[in-house]
Amino acid sequence: MRHTRWVALVVTIVLVTAGTTAVAFAQGSGDKPTATEVGITDKEIRVAVIADVDNAIAPGLFQGSVSGVQGWAKFVNANGGLAGRKVKVDFIDSKLNPDEARNATIKACSEDFAIVGTTALFLNNVDDIEACVDKAGAAVGLPDIAVLAQETVQQCSPTTYSINPSNLVCSTKDQHPQTYRANSGRAFYYEKKFGKDLHGAYIFGSDIKAAENGNRGSMTQMQEAGSGIKQDFEATISARALQAAYAPIVQQLKDDSSNYAQSGSSFNSTVLLRKEAKLQGVTDPKFIWDCTLQCYDSRLLEQGGADVEGQYISTLFLPFEEASSNKTLANFLKYTGKDKADGFGAQAYASGLLFSQAVDQIVKADGVNGITRQALFDQLATINDFDAGGMIATTNIADHRPSNCYVLTQVKSGKFVRVNPSKKGTFDCQARNIVEIKLDLIK
Repeated sequence: MRHTRWVALVVTIVLVTAGTTAVAFAQGSGDKPTATEVGITDKEIRVAVIADVDNAIAPGLFQGSVSGVQGWAKFVNANGGLAGRKVKVDFIDSKLNPDEARNATIKACSEDFAIVGTTALFLNNVDDIEACVDKAGAAVGLPDIAVLAQETVQQCSPTTYSINPSNLVCSTKDQHPQTYRANSGRAFYYEKKFGKDLHGAYIFGSDIKAAENGNRGSMTQMQEAGSGIKQDFEATISARALQAAYAPIVQQLKDDSSNYAQSGSSFNSTVLLRKEAKLQGVTDPKFIWDCTLQCYDSRLLEQGGADVEGQYISTLFLPFEEASSNKTLANFLKYTGKDKADGFGAQAYASGLLFSQAVDQIVKADGVNGITRQALFDQLATINDFDAGGMIATTNIADHRPSNCYVLTQVKSGKFVRVNPSKKGTFDCQARNIVEIKLDLIK
């Protein structure tokens, strides 16, 4: 009895004096954290978020990703830290510039343990990521837990684990044609609601070839899903184009009696398309205006106003309006800030949670001082059913497979409203949602 009381007294003293690290010590079999790797000290884990923010083409483009990773770090640190340490986020702006993107990876390699929430469209050289040396001097690479990977070299790098896996099947990247998989589930919803005679325009951004290829590798499947939303015509347009540049596109929609249109460019492209359509009288409520992740942004509502009413938006995460039904989503909004939250931010926050899960698995297996870049790679390669506590669609991270789950929302009375599936907190996860096609986009 005396021995039991003595142990209890010692444990109480340790908990009182150690503060937040006491929780982590318990996770790590009582080990005291030490400096185990580049970016890891006894008190801190440093990660970088590399994103295009300051640029002339689309100012503030991926600020949401930065805010999402910072929100994740705030959540972690407010809840005892990670592996006995606090998380520190270094934001490095890639500025929609390939040189800035490469310099960012070089900086991250020397200062940070990993990259989390990467959203850099011009990351077209991963030599420095793959050759990045660890604390022991071994070229194990720099873990890149990305939100968006556009360039083939990043998509297919062994150092990349994306929360939103590439549509390209990397084993086919050197073949002609290549194989692409994409979630086209909403096409079945449109067919059921509006009938099989669906046809219209597919609009691609012209500023970045890799981004255009990414659009083609996901939008083309809409023509194959179900009866297919047939292409009347396609158009390419710069993200810097003014509304007048959309006039001939809308005129062509009218000439072809189209009933469908999708822009794969940034949200403002959809806003300008809808404004021009309104100006030319294309206002049929049965016209399907389609968009994905980039349009789930409060700025679409603010800048589009009544002109974007009826807009459909497909996402791989729960609508923010359902925070009361999902604790992870509620925490994302709380720690990131509702005014800073957007679709990219949600996936960046989930990227942080993926990082946390992999680190927790390391700690469980090898203690708080088992954390190395190689160990992180090893654990990421085992995660095949990640859903961030139900906030995002279940995704096979290890096998780099796009999820077959999605949620479809529609703008109604100036708000994003769930339309499919109807039940709050759920996803449409039918196997048919993933459509695989052959395209020759890599020359």
